[in-house]
Order: sequence, then structure tokens, then C-alpha cells
Amino acid sequence: MKVLMFGWEFPPLSSGGLGTACYGLTKSMSRKGVEITFVLPYSFDADNADFLRMVSAANVKIKKIASALQPYMSPQEYKKSLGKKQGPKIYGSTLFDEVNRYTLAAEKIADEENFDVIHCHDWMTFGAGIAAKKKKNKPLVLHVHATELDRTGGHKVNQHVYDLERHGMHKADKIIAVSNFTKNKIMGHYGIASEKIRVVHNAVDFSQHYFDESFGLRKTGKVVLFLGRVTLQKGPDYFVYAAKKVLEHEKNVRFIIAGSGDMEPFVIEKAAELGIADKVLFAGFLNQDDVERAYKMADVYVMPSVSEPFGITALEAMKNKAPVIVSKQSGVSEVIRHCLKVDFWDINELSSKIVSLLRYNPLHETIKENAYSEVKKLSWDVPAQKCVDVYNELISKG
Repeated sequence: MKVLMFGWEFPPLSSGGLGTACYGLTKSMSRKGVEITFVLPYSFDADNADFLRMVSAANVKIKKIASALQPYMSPQEYKKSLGKKQGPKIYGSTLFDEVNRYTLAAEKIADEENFDVIHCHDWMTFGAGIAAKKKKNKPLVLHVHATELDRTGGHKVNQHVYDLERHGMHKADKIIAVSNFTKNKIMGHYGIASEKIRVVHNAVDFSQHYFDESFGLRKTGKVVLFLGRVTLQKGPDYFVYAAKKVLEHEKNVRFIIAGSGDMEPFVIEKAAELGIADKVLFAGFLNQDDVERAYKMADVYVMPSVSEPFGITALEAMKNKAPVIVSKQSGVSEVIRHCLKVDFWDINELSSKIVSLLRYNPLHETIKENAYSEVKKLSWDVPAQKCVDVYNELISKG
């Protein structure tokens, strides 16, 4: 079986869960004998990235399209990024012009490649998938890792992005959602029938190397970690509000916010306003090695997302033996049992659960060890096989 796959982030050029998911899926699919051509936008300053070495699979071929598209990019961020680049003047003047240019380039690749099915990840690639479907009359699978409603928390939705998502979903032969949480959102807000959507939960990779040492912070007390994009969707403000309440009961605690995003200035200002600036460390965006170190040193990992289609970071924290608190408004809460769950907005409950994990060692150790045993069973081979089953179902229909 041959798959033409369109994505827009992939290790080592990866800043979120989408890249992690693409890596895990392609690696596991290739072991099952699936041949994958992965089409990826890349900017001229990333041309030396050795993608094939990162995939480490004979059945995966990378096709790169010169593009300024970057993960989780807004129209404003795209315009700002162009001002920094001194490279070839081939990019579109707006984010949507660039998506259209990427679609046309992808269509040419589809014309050159032989494949049985098309698999697209998130909205920037949906147009490319539709173009490939028209070119070769092959079935189209759209993999929804997040929607515009998730990214904006339902506020100030970009109508153009929403329209592209909706158009793609209606053109697709099958939609893969990363959770029932996401499936329900697709049904309710995009008008897609239940039978057209297949839920395929994400997993975690245990084959990578992990570190035991800290990443530059001398640990003298307890550490509570937030790791993710510092955006409205991820709830970093709720993390800081909870930190204020925790510090009223537990003084020797440091709160680390690892990541970057448009809410960072607000959250920094809020920490100062609450009088806890000396207790909150903003680590910025971390490379993969430092991400693993951050998990290792955390006494508690908190994922207070407002709207989280899945939340791979929770699995990564569990794998590194950090007790986890996750938002009930997340897909990952559907598949893990050994964690604590809260509504993202319930600051009192969130702070109470953080204090409990910091203060009561038997609770901390029980959740940590049981979660580690649980997450070891969540192999990428399972979601990879479910994707292959979707391919076979569509191909058999002709």
C-alpha cells in the first residue's frame, strides 16, 4: 500500500503534538510495510534538516516544498515572519496566499507520485489533499488534530480558516479525529455525519533516549510544570491563578512555564500582579532534550487546556514518571485513568489537587507508578493499524 501524506510539521522541525503524532504514525506504519511519501513545507533556512534520518524507515520518503508555512501559524505571525526572512521572494504575501501556493506545488507532486490513498494533517494541507484527489481520483483521509474552535477557544474564530476546514471535511472520504471530544466538535460545528468520522487516539514513543539531569535549574524545592504553547487554548493563565492559591499553602514550590506563544506577555504580567513573579520561571521554547529534562524534574505536570483535542504532553509526562493533572476538556482524558482530572476553569479544585500531590507522598507515588505502567501500553502501533484499517476500507470500496 502506498500513501501520499501531507503535513506541516515533522521532527526535527516540530513545535507541538502534530509533529510528534506524524513521527509516531509514519514510523509504525512503515514497519507494517506501508510506503509513505510525506510532503512537508520547509523554509529555506531549514533546508539542512535530515528528515530521513529522523524517520529511520526505508518505507518513508520525504518530499519538501519550499514554503514559509510554520506550525500553529496565524495570519499575523506569517506576515511578521516574512519581514525577518532574507530568502527567496517566492512566498505568498499572506498566509492564505501561501497555503494556495503550497496547494499548487503539492498538486504537481501528486501528479508525479503513485499512491493508493491520500492522508492530510490539519487545515493547511486540506487544499493539497483535495487537489491530489481530483488529480488521481484516490480516496482522501483528513486527520484532525485540532480545529479553529480549539485554537481560539471559540473566541474570534478566523472565518477563512473555519471555511477551509469545513470545505475539506465535506470533500473527504473519511475523517480521523484524535478523540471523541474532537469527533463531537466536528459533528456539532462542521455538520459532518458520525459514520464518516473514525476516532484514533494518539500514543507515545518509548524508544527515544531520556535524561535524568535537570536543565539548568537547581532544584531546591518542589516543581510544578506547564509545558506547551503559551496560548489561550492551553490555559497558561489558569495555571498562574492556581499557582497563587497553591503558594498560600505550600511555600517551597517553583512553577515552570515551558513554551512560547502570544499570551506570554500577559501571563508574565499576571504573575507579577499576583505577587508570585519570583516563584514562576518562564523557560521559553525548549528543544527535545530539555523537554525530557523538564518532565524528569517535575513533581507535578499540569495540562489546564481550555479545549484540547488530545494532549500528547500528558502521555510524555507520564512516561517520565511525573504525576499528571489534566483538563476534563481534553481528548487524552478519555484514554488515561491514572491521573487527576479537573475542569480547566476550576482554580480551587486545580490548586487543591496540586497541593495534594505535593503534600501526600503515597498519593504521589501511587499515581506516578500506575501511570507509568498504563502509558507503556499505549504504543503507536495501535493508532497506526487503525489508520491502515481506514485505508483498506476506502480502497476496497474502489
